[in-house]
Amino acid sequence: LLLLLLLLLHSLAIDIDDLLQEGRTNAQGYFELSGHTSEITTINPILKIYHDCDDQIMPCQRKIAFEIPSSYVSSGTQVEKFFDIGTINMQIIFEKESRDCIHR
Repeated sequence: LLLLLLLLLHSLAIDIDDLLQEGRTNAQGYFELSGHTSEITTINPILKIYHDCDDQIMPCQRKIAFEIPSSYVSSGTQVEKFFDIGTINMQIIFEKESRDCIHR
């Protein structure tokens, strides 16, 4: 089974929710995202994952979101430290999981 997930890295700031980067996993499920934005205040990056794992014929996609710890946020455009989210079984139904057709 080939699993490709749509991954969105967002920044939540006081003024607006910015899309920092969008990507997909490779055939092994690996992905790497980074992004930068110009904000006056600190940002709270969120990794949003959209997928159809164990979904049968349900409309839209399952959506889960993970907050990235602030210790992985740096100033400037270069990544100083990547956050390793590890291996996640996408068949799990997460407590705050939702469905989304728009991907925002």
